[in-house]
Amino acid sequence: MKLERIQVQQFRNLQDVSLNPTAGLNVIYGANGSGKSSFLEAIHYLGFARSFRSAKHQNVIQHLQDSFTVFCKAKDEKEYEASIGYQRFRNGDFLARVNGEALSRSSDLVRLLPVQLFTPSSTDVIYGAPSLRRKFLDWGLFHVEQSFLSVAGRFQQVLSQRNALLRGGGIHSQEATFWNAAFADCGEHLDRLRTDYVEALKPNILANLSYFLPEFSFEISYHSGWERGKPLAEVLKQNLQKDIKFGYSSSGPHKADLRIKADGIIAQEVLSRGQVRMLMAALLLSQSQYLLQQKGRSCIFLLDDIGAELDSGKREAFVKALLDSSAQIFVTAVEKQQVAFLEGYTDKKMFHVEHGQVKEE
Repeated sequence: MKLERIQVQQFRNLQDVSLNPTAGLNVIYGANGSGKSSFLEAIHYLGFARSFRSAKHQNVIQHLQDSFTVFCKAKDEKEYEASIGYQRFRNGDFLARVNGEALSRSSDLVRLLPVQLFTPSSTDVIYGAPSLRRKFLDWGLFHVEQSFLSVAGRFQQVLSQRNALLRGGGIHSQEATFWNAAFADCGEHLDRLRTDYVEALKPNILANLSYFLPEFSFEISYHSGWERGKPLAEVLKQNLQKDIKFGYSSSGPHKADLRIKADGIIAQEVLSRGQVRMLMAALLLSQSQYLLQQKGRSCIFLLDDIGAELDSGKREAFVKALLDSSAQIFVTAVEKQQVAFLEGYTDKKMFHVEHGQVKEE
């Protein structure tokens, strides 16, 4: 979907902002603290139902206000039009509507707008814990595989129940047999979805890396979270006493990881900070390309502080590749000079942000 109109009210320092972006490239520039990142953060709520800067919704609501509102009009590739509104209240409640119809689950809203975020902290996916790489994979699966949400939800329920019994230390053989079987069933189902997704995504990732970082040879592998070649049920049975001792399930798809090597070495150990940013750019771009290939749907990309640790050539290569994938882009900059490499693009709009006001040039 492409955003045709966006309105933000009572969100951080954005009192009442309304603009009509282009379907291609939208540049938002202004001094630090003017509201550039806050505007991207508001769009992020439409794609994730949460902030990328704060864990508390109350922190983004303007002082003395009870809620914030983000509204947009969007159109997809089949000319389907949607009026989407999201309101979050200080007490934690939310109200989401699509064409006037209230949604009971935030996932119903999130599925409409595939939003991707690229900031300096996006490299945490590479440097950080395996859970961040699982979240990266699961974002893509959520948008291309209809069954993923129910499979992942079922696995989390079974994992929580099994861990509760393990922590209690009193899991009986009959209980162990039942929960091990349930755990193995939904765990292997989730693993198959992730494995197939990585294999399908791999050609795009490697092609993008050969374009962005041609000086390296990359390897992509997915590790399921238990001993390769063994059924999960067998591994759970073998590890039961150890799991009881430590009080948690030590094997399963909740321990899975996506591993990336450059020239045979773990990528984060050999790449510079700027190169890791381009690695992350390649991963995000690959998801956008795959979603377009499989579902005919384009992504909305939020590029905050794109100039950090990237030279103009790398920035231009990334933006060009995103536009080729039919993505709608919102990129922030402190000064116009930081995005001078974008001057040649025709499907582009410039917006200046000052004191919480956004004006189109």
